Amino acid sequence: MSKSAAKKIQAIRGMNDLLPSDSPRWQFFEGKVRQLMHRYGFDEIRTPIVEQTALFARSIGEVTDIVEKEMYTFDDRNGDSLTLRPEGTASCVRAAMEHGLLHNQTQRLWYQGPMFRHERPQKGRYRQFHQVGVETYGFEGPDIDAEVILLSARLWQELGLMEHVTLELNSLGSAEARAAYRDKLVAYFEQHQNILDEDSKRRLTSNPLRILDSKNPDMADMLDAAPQLMDHLDDESRTHFEQLKAMLEAAGIPYVVNPRLVRGLDYYCRTVFEWTTAALGSQGTVCAGGRYDGLVEQLGGKPTPAVGFAMGIERLVLLLETLDLVPDEAMGGCDVYLMPMDDSASVAALTLAEQLRSALPTLRLQLHCGGGSFKSRMKKADKSAAPVAILLGEDELAHQTATLKYLRDDREQQQVAQAELADALREILSSNVPSH
Repeated sequence: MSKSAAKKIQAIRGMNDLLPSDSPRWQFFEGKVRQLMHRYGFDEIRTPIVEQTALFARSIGEVTDIVEKEMYTFDDRNGDSLTLRPEGTASCVRAAMEHGLLHNQTQRLWYQGPMFRHERPQKGRYRQFHQVGVETYGFEGPDIDAEVILLSARLWQELGLMEHVTLELNSLGSAEARAAYRDKLVAYFEQHQNILDEDSKRRLTSNPLRILDSKNPDMADMLDAAPQLMDHLDDESRTHFEQLKAMLEAAGIPYVVNPRLVRGLDYYCRTVFEWTTAALGSQGTVCAGGRYDGLVEQLGGKPTPAVGFAMGIERLVLLLETLDLVPDEAMGGCDVYLMPMDDSASVAALTLAEQLRSALPTLRLQLHCGGGSFKSRMKKADKSAAPVAILLGEDELAHQTATLKYLRDDREQQQVAQAELADALREILSSNVPSH
């Protein structure tokens, strides 16, 4: 075999495997999200991973970092330019328009799945990453802005994260107000060209508001003294923002107004918000979103008010792990390990396992397969993390019984008739083990 043929193939950098030891944390988080979306009356939508490149160029903006540097774009065999989706909002708008979901109706939608950006991998941020997103359409008032923020706040409460996150708010105003402010901002930055870093100088002509979002400490004082968009808001946007703040205060949700919060995508207007945490170092944003009333029209539809958010699953799972907030019972393991003591009991064990699964639909039962010595079988039973094992041998087969062996407690093993085994397990597990 040649050296090239023998070389191990590894995952692409920044695109990671999710191993069985990690997946329970993801399942715990995703289960909380799914329950919450159902309770708030949101409907799930699933869109393709690959879209036409023009969708993202038109929605995100030609001169954003995402479009300029980070998208995975390729020509297919027909010569069409396609892109792995770098975010979910544009795909959701495209799908809603294409299937008539926005015509004289309101929508509350949510999704989850992989997104792709070619950026430098770092802890909690990868080239294939996963997001949960919420998008709402057809609601003009600040009440829906408050609703989606309250939904995210309830998720933090139910995950035990509320005391570890901070809500930051800002308003970007209308397109007209933002354009007037943009001129003032450019004039200010031009007076301080000697302080701007290379990235900011490039953005000065393309996307000057993004300069406000710079984390360069050498520019901090200059940015703090820059004109603030809040001082240049149109009256409608100012009223909208004040009403939103009043709603959040009435709901008991604390917030901080951050005048430098602008968000990185071109389609945002009025309300923008981020939930940030200090528990993960400098990469502190765990959820971000806002209002994007012009995007549907920008993509060829009728003017449609819209607001939503996205949260990164990798970063939130890392936060839950860092703070040890995933309960032990969510981390997997079996309820029961069913073990034939030798190969003569294998068929009976297989049949009994299926009977127990039918009788106890929530039972997590692992059947021993693969033979081996009695000692090796017991090692596998112990490794399963099950609190109890069911043993079947010659005596048990002869008398239609099973031996219950407690693997975690210092209790005597007991013989139980196979016909009564389901009831016995139900009682044992309800008294000793949290349900999965």
